[in-house]
Amino acid sequence: MRNFDFSPLYRSAIGFDRLVNLLEASQNKGSNSYPPYNVELVSENKYRVSIAVAGFAEKELDITAHDNIMTIKGVHTSENNQNNYLYQSIEDCNFERKFQLSEFIQIKGAHLVNGLLFIDLERIMPETLKPRRIEIN
Repeated sequence: MRNFDFSPLYRSAIGFDRLVNLLEASQNKGSNSYPPYNVELVSENKYRVSIAVAGFAEKELDITAHDNIMTIKGVHTSENNQNNYLYQSIEDCNFERKFQLSEFIQIKGAHLVNGLLFIDLERIMPETLKPRRIEIN
């Protein structure tokens, strides 16, 4: 079993602070790791989640967001898939993966390329919460 030290992420993961806690907790529980995914920092306020969804068509994938929780579901629609495998190592099961997003994180779009689902996220801070410079008179 692989163990990772997530402590460096606590300093640099802007917008995904709680996500690091969830990653660490899921590693310790030995929870379901399918499908594998990456979380990438694209720029200061933009992120990308890449999920390996080989074998799923666009119509079989569903992305929903509710109360700062992004849920990705994959459900195979062909029920009559009766293949006679001699050896099967590629996962062929339905899945549901949830991500808890920090405040002000919005889903900007998603696209499927070569078996990878890319979900673009952006942190949009309201003007009232941004630091502002006060002039001294």
